[in-house]
Amino acid sequence: MHTTVLRSFNIFGALQDLVGGYAAARPTWNIAEARGTAFQHRMITAVRSPLYCATRGQRGAGAMIAVALLYVVACPVYAETDDEAVAIMAALRIEARTYEHGEGVARNTARAVDLYCEASRMGDAAAQFSLGWMYANARGVPRDNRLASLFFSMAAAQGHTYAQKMLAFVGPSAADLPECMRDPVPPATEETTVDEVFVASTPDQKKVAELVGRLAPEYRISPLLALAIIRAESNFDPNARSPKNAQGLMQLVPETSARFNVRKPFDPIQNVRGGLAYLRWLLAYFRGDVALVAAAYNSGEGTVERYRGIPPYPETRAYVNRIRRYFRKDSHPYDETVTDPSPELARIGVMTAR
Repeated sequence: MHTTVLRSFNIFGALQDLVGGYAAARPTWNIAEARGTAFQHRMITAVRSPLYCATRGQRGAGAMIAVALLYVVACPVYAETDDEAVAIMAALRIEARTYEHGEGVARNTARAVDLYCEASRMGDAAAQFSLGWMYANARGVPRDNRLASLFFSMAAAQGHTYAQKMLAFVGPSAADLPECMRDPVPPATEETTVDEVFVASTPDQKKVAELVGRLAPEYRISPLLALAIIRAESNFDPNARSPKNAQGLMQLVPETSARFNVRKPFDPIQNVRGGLAYLRWLLAYFRGDVALVAAAYNSGEGTVERYRGIPPYPETRAYVNRIRRYFRKDSHPYDETVTDPSPELARIGVMTAR
């Protein structure tokens, strides 16, 4: 039997080898090979797992399919991530497993952790689960239930079934993000002038742009930032409704509508006023940091505070990048009288500066 299976043959180890995705990859695996659908990545990973290697002498189709299906059940599909990002995350994760188990290369758990961490920072739930598992079971690293809880929480928040179960074992705990999970600080560049003009390409866009141009100054919000949010949220559709019941041009969920006194979320004027009020509050809460404001608008200010920065969710990271593509400034003026700053802001700033 494969030695990895023998080493892990306890109730948690068996569960991890079956569904956690600790796969043995070929040394020749590369990013180009990883391209394809998320389902294909996980099927490929599953049939290369230690359990499959243990049954090489009896390569029954039933065993292969069973292992593959178990892995598919365990890990979420990255529906909001583009194929290239999925391919990169899969390649990083699989390379990490080769170093973790010494399959075709010298065993190097430090390298495995670095690769898992890079994939985790991109939002890969399976890599987050793997790191949680390593820290919870001291597999090549010192046991650290706080870090295990952190990574299980990340994966669980994305729907990773077994991360949710493991979180019940290790319990919730606060821990700082490891260095490898922090976004690199961009190099300092000279201030560039941004053209403060939005060019509408359709009559609907023009109508919304005129509305925003009229209302945004009341809230001291740049029309370009508000229009960037509207483009990313609803693509200028005043009747848009998301699966999570976010509504209207600025996709206000019912709780946010109630918070900012929006009674008719599909009324463009009320919706934009509510969205502008929320943006004004977020800008004050995060002291004008556009990236944090965008992340909070997408995932909630509590999530940003919990991760002390942009959450490692593919959807949120893609959203922040999209907003910054439309609004190319790192900071925005804010009214400090609107609200006190986030109590986590100092720690977020320290982590960003490291």
